[in-house]
Amino acid sequence: MWELARLFLKLGTTAFGGPAAHIAMLQQEVVERRGWISQTEFLDHLGASNLIPGPTSTELVIHVGRKQAGWPGLLVAGTCFILPAAIMVGILAWAYVRYGSLPAASGLLYGVKPVVMAIILQALWKLGRSAVKGAWLAIVGLVTLFLSVAGTSPLPVLLIGAFLGIVVSLGPTPGKSAISAFVWGNLIREESALGAFLAGVSPGFLPIFLIFVKIGAMVFGSGYVLLVFLHADLVERHAWLTQQQLLDAVAVGQVTPGPVFTTATFLGYLLHGTLGAIVATIGIFLPAFVLVALSAPLIPQIRASRIAGAALDGINVASLALMAFVSWQLVRSAVVDWITLAIAVLGAAVLFRFPRLNSAWLIAAAGLVGVARYAVS
Repeated sequence: MWELARLFLKLGTTAFGGPAAHIAMLQQEVVERRGWISQTEFLDHLGASNLIPGPTSTELVIHVGRKQAGWPGLLVAGTCFILPAAIMVGILAWAYVRYGSLPAASGLLYGVKPVVMAIILQALWKLGRSAVKGAWLAIVGLVTLFLSVAGTSPLPVLLIGAFLGIVVSLGPTPGKSAISAFVWGNLIREESALGAFLAGVSPGFLPIFLIFVKIGAMVFGSGYVLLVFLHADLVERHAWLTQQQLLDAVAVGQVTPGPVFTTATFLGYLLHGTLGAIVATIGIFLPAFVLVALSAPLIPQIRASRIAGAALDGINVASLALMAFVSWQLVRSAVVDWITLAIAVLGAAVLFRFPRLNSAWLIAAAGLVGVARYAVS
């Protein structure tokens, strides 16, 4: 158990670069260096993590902990991977609230935000090359993008993507159509009921917890898809935060290691201080622990399921459509003049030219440019 704690505390403190980097580092540590699980088992757990909502790399860590040390290992591995990043983000949230209006802090975020847009663009490109496996899935992506632009909320878009993925891959059958319609209808009703319950409610501990539990239980694909749900719930539906605050939170999530989902820690602090940060963090990660605990014994069946794989294809394409739409909305807040435009374009050029470059270096350089710009103005 101590070996698990040491490993995942180290990874949680040093794993910069997003989910793909986390997964690569985890494979090196638990398969190659320690031999805890085989390469085949690692891929099975990765596939299972992709089939359930939540932060994929964190869920993979939780799977490895359970495989190595049972249910206690599940809790220790996940908690130790999340905790360092959550503490760092919490400290930055405190500094943001206290010093965010100072020129140095404003300059830092001024430079970092355009690079965040470049990082998301690179993620869209990489994920799109893997997710769009043919012309029909490309059409599914266009349909879900149109629905996003038309104002459809994220959950129905993802469910429509899953349904279309099954239809495209397997062909429609009455049974599948009925099951999909039943699941889709009930989930939409549940989301609408929760939205109605929270409408007009101030951001107290229970509403914060419920919002972040819902988001943690619904986000498929890359951690960047988290932006879609945060924007829809916290900015548009409840107006608890501004779009600028959300973009600042995303920037902070990029300059820290560990899961992108610790953005919730930052937002929780903005909403209700230290206890709000704790409640939001527990809420957004709780579904990952529960879903891994429930799905881990079913990995052999999940791996062999054609329907699950087809639904996942559709969900991934729909997730990319949502990411593209929200990224376009956010870029208007990040690129405000020719300097930020130059930072975004140069950042994208460097990332595409050197795809293995750790994005933390770009973020640090852009932050320095932003601070220098404010210092001379």
